[in-house]
Amino acid sequence: MAAIKRIGVLTSGGDAPGMNAAVRAVVRTALSLGIECVGIRRGWQGLINGDFVRLTSASVGHILSRGGTILFTARSEDFMTEKGRERAVATCKMLGLDGIVAIGGDGTFRGALELSRLGVPVAGIPATIDNDVGCTNYTIGFDSACNTAIDCIDKLRDTMQSHERCSVVEVMGRNAGFLALYVGIAVGATAVLVPEHQLDFDTDVVERIRASRLAGNTHFMIVVAEGAGSAVEIGQKIHASLGIEPRITVLGHIQRGGSPTARDRETATRMGYHAVTALARGMESCIIATQEGSIVEIPIEDALSLKKSLQMDRYTIMETMQYTGGPSMDD
Repeated sequence: MAAIKRIGVLTSGGDAPGMNAAVRAVVRTALSLGIECVGIRRGWQGLINGDFVRLTSASVGHILSRGGTILFTARSEDFMTEKGRERAVATCKMLGLDGIVAIGGDGTFRGALELSRLGVPVAGIPATIDNDVGCTNYTIGFDSACNTAIDCIDKLRDTMQSHERCSVVEVMGRNAGFLALYVGIAVGATAVLVPEHQLDFDTDVVERIRASRLAGNTHFMIVVAEGAGSAVEIGQKIHASLGIEPRITVLGHIQRGGSPTARDRETATRMGYHAVTALARGMESCIIATQEGSIVEIPIEDALSLKKSLQMDRYTIMETMQYTGGPSMDD
């Protein structure tokens, strides 16, 4: 292990369930190696401003099951400037930080790359409900967000079925459809709209609702990824095309909240452990990723060059699951 005495840990960008579990793993792994740990509050902006707190094993007790992040999170325009990054490096020197563990998404890691170019080693932990970090199969928070959305949609389905209505539900995901497609399959949606699939409104929405109605169904569930369009606009087009009055629900930031699932807690813990041990070994700045079920360390520049595409076979599976064989009220 390298002669590292003190590291910092921060959370940046959008919060995701499991961030606290990652912070806990970072702190306790560091302490087990004789490394002090400093929490940087409010992300890169906090590093610029010197907003920090000493972290102990006790201070991260009882946070494994908590959503959000005890270190708070923020986006920093100052860190995008050379002057801001120089101030961040100065904070690292003042605090005697030998490395940083940065927990977040692509934006967080691009900031980490700039900091590493100024001589501060950084280990990144992917945490975003969007699951859109190219170098890793899985990001902390995705499973929790999916389960939250599924629970909400299952409740919506109860009332939609009772009143024989169409529901259009918008889920998060930025410009990626991972969350929407996963949730759509899990709830048996009538249609799922994702940015990776070129929308043909008549084929992908109107005909699916029509086929479902001819099969005897009287309630319909349309799941829309925020990057694929507005649920309000989709609802208006459904009304214009079919004459039915959809009910619109935008789940919004509720998907980011709540206690993390077992998968997110376990993955966050493993990633936090590997982030610290990578820094302690003197590993060059890297991102901790999952690939084929294993934790791997990828040099940060290589990691940021990787892209991840939606598995369109899942879209085909979703289409196949549509019931059109005869009267049925069961999806």
